[in-house]
Amino acid sequence: MLPANSNPPVKVLTDYLWFNTRRRRELINITEMVSELVERSGIQEGFVLVSAMHITAGVYINDHEPGLWEDIEEWLEKLAPSGIAYKHHQTGEDNGDAHLKNLLIGHEVTVPITKGVLDLGPWQQIFYAEFDGCRKKRVIIKAMGI
Repeated sequence: MLPANSNPPVKVLTDYLWFNTRRRRELINITEMVSELVERSGIQEGFVLVSAMHITAGVYINDHEPGLWEDIEEWLEKLAPSGIAYKHHQTGEDNGDAHLKNLLIGHEVTVPITKGVLDLGPWQQIFYAEFDGCRKKRVIIKAMGI
């Protein structure tokens, strides 16, 4: 047992998920992968950061329901349509819409760890959203806690 005035040492686990999608835009449920890393960390109480390390991909939490995925895709396409002449394309790139979709979705989420497991709501799942795929990309997972 620790003395009353000391805190248990903080545990940290850093790992990476790698993706090379077959399509330019793809959605991958990564909840189970993140959950396995949290379990491996041995952390009972803390947080896990899940962050896309590319500016044309995102990470978000929502329902695991295909109709909703289609709604999100349509919403993103309305707000940041592909196939138009973005100023970014003057650099030789053709992925201006992917950068904007990243801004709309966000690149990271933080999830609480309670009693050794991800503390998500009943319908919540963690998703990796690829907007400019067909090349190797990664997501960092950083769990911290006691």
